[in-house]
Formats: sequence, C-alpha cells, structure tokens
Amino acid sequence: MSNSSSISHFLLLALADTRQLQLLHFCLFLGISLAALLGNGLIISAVACGHHLHTPMFFFLLNLALTDLGSICTTVPKAMHNSLWDTRNISYSACAAQVFFFAFFISAEFSVLTIMCYDRYVSICKPLHYGTLLSSRACAHMAAAAWASAFLYALLHTANTFSLLLCHGKALGQFFCEIPHILKLSCSHSYLRELGLIAFSACLLFGCFVFIVFSYVQIFRAVLRIPSEQGRHKAFSTCLPHLAVISLFVITATFANLKPPSISSPSLDLSLSVLYSVVPPALNPLIYSLRNQELKAAVWTLMSRWFQRH
Repeated sequence: MSNSSSISHFLLLALADTRQLQLLHFCLFLGISLAALLGNGLIISAVACGHHLHTPMFFFLLNLALTDLGSICTTVPKAMHNSLWDTRNISYSACAAQVFFFAFFISAEFSVLTIMCYDRYVSICKPLHYGTLLSSRACAHMAAAAWASAFLYALLHTANTFSLLLCHGKALGQFFCEIPHILKLSCSHSYLRELGLIAFSACLLFGCFVFIVFSYVQIFRAVLRIPSEQGRHKAFSTCLPHLAVISLFVITATFANLKPPSISSPSLDLSLSVLYSVVPPALNPLIYSLRNQELKAAVWTLMSRWFQRH
C-alpha cells in the first residue's frame, strides 16, 4: 500500500483519443485562453490607466479580472501541453500547486463577486451612504479580506488533501488536478476530514449565495421604484452583467458537483468542468464590456493610444 509521498506523478483525463481531436482541443483551449488574457488584460489596463474609472465598482472589477487570469493560467496551460504532446502525466508537486492555485483563485473570485453585489446594493439602495460605506479604505480592506481568506482556504484544503493516504492508483477523472477527484484515490478514513472541510466551505458559499439573492431582491425592488425609464435602464445596466457572471459561475459549478450519478459520463463531466473553469474567465470581460459604456470607452481609448504609438 503506497501513500501520497511515494507517488511521483498523476495521470490526468485524456481530452481525446485521436491525434486530430487532441490538436483540435489544443486549438480551442489556445483560442479561449488568448481571449481571456486579452479581455481581462484590457480591463486591468483600462481601469489602472483611466483615472475616471477609479471607483469601487471598477476597482472590484479589476480584482475579478485578476482572479480570472489566475484561474485560467492555472488549468489551461498544462491541458494544452498534454494535448500537444499526447501525454497525461502531471508531477506530484505540479498537481499540488494546481490544486492550491485553482482553489485560491476560484474562492477569491466568488468572494469578489459577493463584494461586488454589496457594492451594487449600496449604490442603488443606499446611495446617500455610498461614499461612507465604500470609501477607498473600506474597498481596500474588503479586497484584502477576500484575497487573504482565499489564500487560507486554498492552503488548508491543499495541505489536508495531500496528507491523505492514496492507494487507488494515479488516474484522475479530470483534465486538471481537482480535490474531489484526488479524494477518490484515498483509502484512508482521514478523507472524511477533507469532506467535512468541503461541507463547511459549501455552507459558507451557500451563505454568500443567499446574501447575493437577498441583495438582488432589494436591488430590483428599488430599481422598479425609480420613476424615470432612463434611471431604471442605467441601474439595470450595472446590475445585469454582474448577475449574468454569477449565474454562469454558480449554475455550472453547482450542476457539475451535484449532478445525479445516473447522468454522469466522461464527456459530460469534461464539458461541465470546462464550462465552470475555462469559459467564465473568457466570457466575463465580454459580459461586462457589452453593457458598460464607460468601460467600453476606456478600452477603446486604450487601444487607440496603443495603435497610435505603434
């Protein structure tokens, strides 16, 4: 019986069986990752360079773009490498690093999305207190709390997961290292400790989700009371992108982890994992830029300046 310290590498899920499909997956992942890098990079640059965008909403959007960049850079490069070179191997240390950074950026993303919901709630429901409740210091403290809690969350789960006794092979049923699939390799009763941590984390996430739902109920009630149609349209234009991003993230991740075993299949599991781990970082910049005129103008200004210099 071997434990985790004697395992030198894991075997990731093969994306395809034929060489043509492997190259197709490589090209798809390359296109999605380039779109994510370009979109999130433009948002970060536009917010950092545009002084008129130095507001709480865009400050948190910048943090969201950073989490998107981090999450896609954690999972996609190794999957592209394996597809290009027709391999499934990932070293033990690389797998541990992938688990840590994926948990770190995903939990930070959900924390930032929750804070952004609070920002929209204060902006629409308590506009007179906006400057006080969301001062620059308060925003910095909330962002720091989101990143720090994500770091502790990822560190705790990674350390606990890789302290388990693993004796059910090396094959993971996922194209990147993810905690639930590593737990399936465990033959130790201590895996219940990690399941307890996951259950506790799920309760915290559910609490954040309830807060988001409650906040949006209050937001929509306040928006519907706005007398002018232009005012309602402006309020909806700032809320709908955030709501769309949350829905995409929560629905796909929840269905992927809670779907009935009867409908589970390797192809469905792979598609769902791509939907919640790879697609959102590429779509989030598009969702936000389509509805936000200020952000679109800042991005176009940034791009025109770049083209003029070159």
